[in-house]
Order: sequence, then structure tokens, then C-alpha cells
Amino acid sequence: MTTASTTPHDTLSNKRLMQSVFDELSRGNGRPLIDAMADDFAWIIPGHATWSREYRGKQVVREQLLKPLFERFATTYTSRAHRFIAEDDYVVVETRGDVMTKSGKRYDNTYCLVCRLDSGKLRELTEYMDTELAAEVLGAP
Repeated sequence: MTTASTTPHDTLSNKRLMQSVFDELSRGNGRPLIDAMADDFAWIIPGHATWSREYRGKQVVREQLLKPLFERFATTYTSRAHRFIAEDDYVVVETRGDVMTKSGKRYDNTYCLVCRLDSGKLRELTEYMDTELAAEVLGAP
């Protein structure tokens, strides 16, 4: 079933966009993810853990989430998706990260990402992950 604003073509295009983004992330190229974000993009990490909060705005996401996160990494971060489920404006991605931190610990978290797209742009991403692993290996942002 699709909403009035979403056609099956849009749903397929959204899924293909996310598959393309994660194909590049599997090679360590995060540029397509950044390029896919709308200016008013929101990255939401629910819960009460150290990294849990809503990061609103593409620049806020880059400066307050991605920058402090990637500063902790000693190797190139990759993420290999193994499942994409698309319906209406949403694409759900199951993926696993792969990186060594500067502290010498592995940070290979598993994620379920619920992505909302509109007009070919990422508008919102809700990230479900092992928050205890993030706190243990990464510390506070």
C-alpha cells in the first residue's frame, strides 16, 4: 500500500538510493550518505545512552555526531548492509559496521536504520543499535 504522495516508483527509487549509499559505505566512502541528506535532515538515536539524542540539521549531524564519532576511528569505517525493506517513504536498512578505534578496540556495531526519504533526499534516519557497545567502546560524544 502506498500513500497519496508516494508511488511504487518513488518507493523503488528510495530503495535504490539507499542501496547505492550502502554500496559505497561498504567501500569506506561516506560521501554519498552526506550528499543524500537534505539540509533539514534529522538523525535520531533513541534511548538514554551516551549517544542518544536527536541531531537536527545536516550541519549539526556533521559537526555534533559524525565528526566526534569519526575522530575516534583509527581505520576507515565501513558498513555492510544485508537487508533493505522499502515501503512508502521509508527504507529500513540492516547493516553492520566495521572499524578499529584509536583506543585499540573494535567497534563493529549492528544497526537497524529506519530512513525516511522525500523527493530523493534523506529527511530522517532513526538508528537502532547496541547502545551499550557504543558507550563501552566510544565513551561520550
